Amino acid sequence: MLPLLLASASPRRRELLERVGVALEVRPADVDEAALPGERPDAYVLRIARAKAAAVTRRPGQFVLAADTTVTIDGEILGKAATGEEAAAMLRKLSGRVHQVITAFVVRGDDETDGPVQRGGAATTAVAMIAMDEAVISDYVASGEWRGKAGAYAIQGIGAALVARIEGSVSNVIGLPLVEVLEVLRAVGAPSARLAHGMPA
Repeated sequence: MLPLLLASASPRRRELLERVGVALEVRPADVDEAALPGERPDAYVLRIARAKAAAVTRRPGQFVLAADTTVTIDGEILGKAATGEEAAAMLRKLSGRVHQVITAFVVRGDDETDGPVQRGGAATTAVAMIAMDEAVISDYVASGEWRGKAGAYAIQGIGAALVARIEGSVSNVIGLPLVEVLEVLRAVGAPSARLAHGMPA
C-alpha cells in the first residue's frame, strides 16, 4: 500500500501521525488561506481543507489527507499573525477567556470497487486561557513561538503555560484530531496507525 500523502507543511501534523505509526509522504499544498467576507469559522476550515486536498497530485491508488485549523472567539477567525504586534493583539483577545479551536480534515482516494472517495470530519476544542498581563504577552511574543500558529500560540510548546484548561481533543489544538482522522482513514482503507490494529507503534 502506498503511504498516506499529507498535504500539509505542518511539522506538528506530521509528527502526530508518525508517532502512531502512519506511513507518510509529505507534499504541502499551496492554496490561498484568506477567509472570505462573513465566512463562518467552521465553513472556512472545511473550505481550506478541501482546497488543499484538491491541490496536490497523488499517485494512482494513493490517499491524501488535508487539514486546516483555526482559532475563533466571538465568531472571529484568528489565523496566523504576520507580526509581533498582531500576535500580541490576538493574545489580548484570548486573555482570561474561553475560545474554540476548530480543525476540519478531508481524505481523498480511490475505493477498489466504488471508485473515487472523499470523506472528512471536524473537531472543536474549547480552550480557556489564563489572564495575561502585558509583561506575559510581551515575553511570549519575544519567544517567537507564535509564528505560523493560528491564534498566535502553541499548546505543545511554552504556550502550554498560557492555557488554564481544555475541553475536547488535545491533538486537535496541536493541529489534527487524531481519533477522528484515524477513524476515517480506517473506514476508507487508507494507511492508518499500527496502534489502531493492536500493534506497537
